[in-house]
Amino acid sequence: MEIQRRLQRYWERSLSSGEIDARNHSWITHKMKCHEKRGSRVVRVTAEGAPYRSLYTNGGEHQVDYALYVTFFIQQGDYYYIEEEQRNHRAHFVGGELVYDEELPAPHEPEVPRDALTLINEEGTLENEGERGTYDRQKAVQYANLWWNTYNPAYRHFTDDCTNFISQCLRAGGAPMWGTPNRGKGWWYNSKVWSYSWTVANAMRWYLSGAKQGVRGREVERASDLILGDIICYDFEGDGRWNHTTIVVEKDAFGEPLVNAHTSNSYHRYWDYEDSTAYTPNIQYKFFRIGE
Repeated sequence: MEIQRRLQRYWERSLSSGEIDARNHSWITHKMKCHEKRGSRVVRVTAEGAPYRSLYTNGGEHQVDYALYVTFFIQQGDYYYIEEEQRNHRAHFVGGELVYDEELPAPHEPEVPRDALTLINEEGTLENEGERGTYDRQKAVQYANLWWNTYNPAYRHFTDDCTNFISQCLRAGGAPMWGTPNRGKGWWYNSKVWSYSWTVANAMRWYLSGAKQGVRGREVERASDLILGDIICYDFEGDGRWNHTTIVVEKDAFGEPLVNAHTSNSYHRYWDYEDSTAYTPNIQYKFFRIGE
């Protein structure tokens, strides 16, 4: 509890004094600048740290890894909303004093066998629950808002959890599974094994663009064409390998999507991810209307 109190004092002091950039927390100020560029204003920022790992070095330094929860209060004219994000940080203590704090790198997307992608949209036998039904967008969004910063024990949790989380949201909305037991076919999950398209961003992107049964996605031209419960896929480097997946949970005052996601757990985050450390000028997006 003492470590948590010290972290809290540190963040309260940093946010109130404007020392964020000097403390290697440029992602927070970068996010604020991105909002300003879009015509939004961050009215207030609060932060809270939750330690989860502690170790001591040979030099006597005490390192504490913790989840940093940051809340941004955003104004767009007369419209206000809250954006939240969780990133992992490491605090360095010497003699009980916090001398340095840093953001830890996000995990990398797992590799998928290259030949699996050629199988992912082949015809397969539908399960009993695999017939196409109505996609309940409200239920998908409710699930995304309930579990954005925690993990449903009914599903396995992965280090890189973004696509697994989106699959859970789609499933909560009634999207039908099919393709078992072939991991390179369809979109499905059970407690012991699952399709590549359930957990891997690159596989989900290609599945959504060509699925002939089960959950389907129709590509649209602009992010503003999406509605709640739709999906965005991201290729940060623009190299043809898709890295990330999010779900639309709200629209801002300008009609642009706000998304929820896992890995860097996010709530009501602006869809373009320009505030992400993974962002590059070569980023590519795919916008999918689900259930059509």
